[in-house]
Amino acid sequence: MYMVIRKYSKVRSVADAARRAKSGVGEILRQSRGFKSYHVLDAGDGVGIAVMIFDDRESANAANAKILTFVQASLPDLDLGVPEIAAGEVLVNIEPNGSSGIK
Repeated sequence: MYMVIRKYSKVRSVADAARRAKSGVGEILRQSRGFKSYHVLDAGDGVGIAVMIFDDRESANAANAKILTFVQASLPDLDLGVPEIAAGEVLVNIEPNGSSGIK
């Protein structure tokens, strides 16, 4: 599995940004090969964090390019700025059903 984390540091309203992005980003992700999950959190003080999980790096990169285009075209008034991005292979995955994976 491959994870991409985006941290936006100067968001006027993380809740509004998440609500407005939900349908557009959600549609892009649902149509993306290898998509596993997407999560957004409000870390407070104008910090929003988005986490995407995919089967592999190629799937993540392809979806990421489409999402970036969507955000720039559809949410310019939110002035999200350039996010810090961390990405890499998931080394440990623990799920509530007792299954886990360790690389």
